[in-house]
Amino acid sequence: MTADFDPLVPETFDSPNAVYADLRGRCPVAHSDAWGGFWALMKHEDVAAAAADWQTFLTSRQNVIPKVAFTGRRPPLHLDPPEHTPYRRALSPLFSEARIARLEPVIRNICRDLLPPLVAQGACDIVSDFSAPMPIAAFAHWMNLPPDAVAELTRVGRLYNIAVQSNDMDATRENSLFLYDMARNIVAERRERPLPVEEDAASALLAARMNGEPLPEELIIGTIRQVLVVGIIAPSVTIGAMVVHLCRDQALQSQLRADRSLLPAAVDELLRLYTPYRGFARTAVCDVTIRGRTIPADEPIALVYASANRDADVFEDPDSFRLDRPNMKDSLAFGRGPHMCVGASMGRLELRVALDELLSAAPGFELAGEPVQTRFPEIGALSVPIRFTGATR
Repeated sequence: MTADFDPLVPETFDSPNAVYADLRGRCPVAHSDAWGGFWALMKHEDVAAAAADWQTFLTSRQNVIPKVAFTGRRPPLHLDPPEHTPYRRALSPLFSEARIARLEPVIRNICRDLLPPLVAQGACDIVSDFSAPMPIAAFAHWMNLPPDAVAELTRVGRLYNIAVQSNDMDATRENSLFLYDMARNIVAERRERPLPVEEDAASALLAARMNGEPLPEELIIGTIRQVLVVGIIAPSVTIGAMVVHLCRDQALQSQLRADRSLLPAAVDELLRLYTPYRGFARTAVCDVTIRGRTIPADEPIALVYASANRDADVFEDPDSFRLDRPNMKDSLAFGRGPHMCVGASMGRLELRVALDELLSAAPGFELAGEPVQTRFPEIGALSVPIRFTGATR
């Protein structure tokens, strides 16, 4: 079969969106030979429909491209309904807006610890120095982890992300096993000393029941392992991408610095522009024909959310930033259907507070070098060198 695009070609920060714009026009159901071959849906309508139709498009066979799962299933993402439901039901109350709102002062303090030394030195890599450690520290607080575990998660989470982005399967496997060990230790600790289920993910999962029986321990461990990774990588690369945008648009940076009430709308629009995933996968249980092209059963399909959110059929002038878009409800930044991101409220809070505190930390910031793009399955910034301008606060 002829390859329609090659996800392994070297990328700049902007090049993937140009490729996806081309594919939306000429080949919206695309095929690539990379990683053993896969399909990619580029149009908003097709991505949204596949994400919602869990009976036809399974997540339990392959949930991400490239396939990086080496050590068993990790609910909820690795299971289809109804098997995934008890895990999601246990986690959902811990991500309620009221519960997450209590984290705002914690996240602000984390940002205020990280940013002043960076501003004082005049320049930094905003990803490795700020947007990578910040969500790990915030997430560790949400997980009720002790300080030594926070340090270990910071170290291993960064190594895991770099390994995945570098397509280094050996390093990915090694660091994935470290994360599994961490998840196993968390579950063992909560089994011995449980916390209130409304306050702690592992305790909630241990207390959950399916058909009257406890959830399998290995799947509880897999759930904690999955939550650890999703909760630390997506915010990191998204904040990096947002900072690139604000460096390039100094007028918007100044506008947001002057009026912080605009931040929630700005974050939603920036999430649309810089949706952090392009490689979440599904597998069709039968042959499916989309836009005249037949995808055989059992072949992996990437739901390219990053492409869908720049579809001109849904979003007018899709590559531009607009604070007042009337149809932001159509954004697929957090997915769609039964696997829509359970932690969306925490993600939005982290992004809003991170930008708010960064805007307060110095009168200005600008790019000090070229940003480095992530690779499949994420899309965003792996490295963003910036310099701070003006006096510190």
